[in-house]
Amino acid sequence: MLKKNNMYSTQALKNLIFFVLISLFLFSCKAIKNLPGADARKYSYDEKERVKKNLEEGRGFRLNKATIGGFTGGGAFDFASSNELWKASLDVIDFMPLSSVNYSGGIIITDWYSENQNPNESVKITIRFLTNEVRSDALDIKIFNRKCLDNLLNCKFTQTDGILVTELKKEILKKAALYKENKDKKEKNNN
Repeated sequence: MLKKNNMYSTQALKNLIFFVLISLFLFSCKAIKNLPGADARKYSYDEKERVKKNLEEGRGFRLNKATIGGFTGGGAFDFASSNELWKASLDVIDFMPLSSVNYSGGIIITDWYSENQNPNESVKITIRFLTNEVRSDALDIKIFNRKCLDNLLNCKFTQTDGILVTELKKEILKKAALYKENKDKKEKNNN
């Protein structure tokens, strides 16, 4: 009998807590109607004006270069076509399908590419950008070969470090140097 009464009192306590929480929730919802922002006619559609007003009223903050030591933020990247190495790399390997391209991460990965003559042999190129400057140690290029025996089954993968890597790097750097020279000429003519 004691166990049964204890069970009823536990259930009654749970019900009481539930009703108290529901009541608090409903009363708090009633207070929400007085919050600002419900009427769009009272606020400007111009984002800059809203930001300025919020900052003046102390409802926001802004980080600028002075407060964070000249750091422009994680999303502030130069446009990819302004980087000569990046543009030259894409131009040199434009005949290959691309698997992954990440400008902010500084990497280009092609998909497996094979000519129609021999579909069982294919090549994949990975280009990592170590710096944005046009110089010989700015790129880390890896070329992988895939040779399959039975129609893309039983494949062997190898990395090529030979003349193909050197020639590809030389071609990219040559093209990047031309892009940089043209860019410098344009900037000189504009000033």
